[in-house]
Formats: sequence, structure tokens, C-alpha cells
Amino acid sequence: MLDTFFTPKEVAKTLRLNLLTIYSYIRSGDLPTIRFGRYYRISNKDLHHFIKSKVVKIVPLL
Repeated sequence: MLDTFFTPKEVAKTLRLNLLTIYSYIRSGDLPTIRFGRYYRISNKDLHHFIKSKVVKIVPLL
């Protein structure tokens, strides 16, 4: 079964982040991509994993 793929521009729009921020995550290896020639694609599975890795747990102060 094939996964859905997104462009960095689509990911930036979805996450409401600057496109350069998305490319920074790609260059650092934080956001896995597949490269077709000069084009990057991010799988739906990798995008969900990336989002989960950025979740911050809030601990209440006593």
C-alpha cells in the first residue's frame, strides 16, 4: 500500500511554519524525507512521527 506524500511547502502550510524552518528540520535530519532528484517529499507516516516527537508534556507546578 502506498503512503501519502507532501511537499515541504504543504507541510509548512499545514503546520503554520515558515518554509525555511521546514527545510532546516530536513537538513538537520529531524524531519525524514525522500528525495526525487532535487525535490523533497515527506511521507504521511514520517510527518505524524515528527509531530509526535515535538509534543511537550506540561507538568503542573505545586
